[in-house]
Amino acid sequence: QVHLVESGGGLVQAGGSLRLSCAAAGRTFSNYAMGWFRQAPGKEREFVAAISSSGGRIFYADSVKGRFTISRDNAKSTVYLQMNSLKPEDTAVYYCAAVQRTSSGSVYLGSYEYDYWGQGTQVTVSS
Repeated sequence: QVHLVESGGGLVQAGGSLRLSCAAAGRTFSNYAMGWFRQAPGKEREFVAAISSSGGRIFYADSVKGRFTISRDNAKSTVYLQMNSLKPEDTAVYYCAAVQRTSSGSVYLGSYEYDYWGQGTQVTVSS
């Protein structure tokens, strides 16, 4: 079992930045590939970014590419999402997720592929 806790959400003006953190507990963090997803009111959960267990492979949704950066610190069992140049359309609840890796370079883009989820953190971007 992996327990995930997100933090760092909040209210920010358009053009601003936020850094989300997701702390993991329970299993060896370096065995898990991680992802960030988001869900806006009335919309389905969507993929934001993913990182392999080693951190060597990263993938972003087109909507956030160039603005968001995913990273991880395996020594701290934490994955981060640095969000810059925020837009009102980035407003959503952001979730981190974990899946036990099948290879160190694997990244996972589908929410159905993940086994463990955090409770989510609200990000609101005002115009």
